[in-house]
Amino acid sequence: MICPECETALDFAEDEVEEGDVIVCDECGTEYEVVATDPLELSKMEEDYEDEEELGEEEEE
Repeated sequence: MICPECETALDFAEDEVEEGDVIVCDECGTEYEVVATDPLELSKMEEDYEDEEELGEEEEE
C-alpha cells in the first residue's frame, strides 16, 4: 500500500493488521487507522491534539 501523502510504500504486513490498528508512514510520519481489512482500507487520523490544547487554554481564562 502507498502513502497518499508522500507516495512512499507503507511498511507493514497487510495480512497481519486488524481494524483499529494504527499504521505510521516511515517517510512522512502520517498516521493512518485501519478501518477495514477486506479489502484493506486506511483512514488518515485527524490531528485533534492541537485543537484540544486550544480549548484547554480557553477554559482556563
